[in-house]
Amino acid sequence: MKKIFAALALLSLMTACSPEVGSEAWCKKMEEKPKGDWTANEATDYAKHCVF
Repeated sequence: MKKIFAALALLSLMTACSPEVGSEAWCKKMEEKPKGDWTANEATDYAKHCVF
C-alpha cells in the first residue's frame, strides 16, 4: 500500500513540474532536447504550437 502512495506522489510531482504542451516554456524545453529524442507526438505538437 505504501508503494502505491509513493508511486502516485512521484507521478504527481513529475506531471506538476512539466510545462503545458504548447506553452512558451514547453517550446524552449523542446528546443533544448535533441531532435532525435523527440517522439512523433512531440514533433507534431512542436510544429503546431511553436512553429506556426
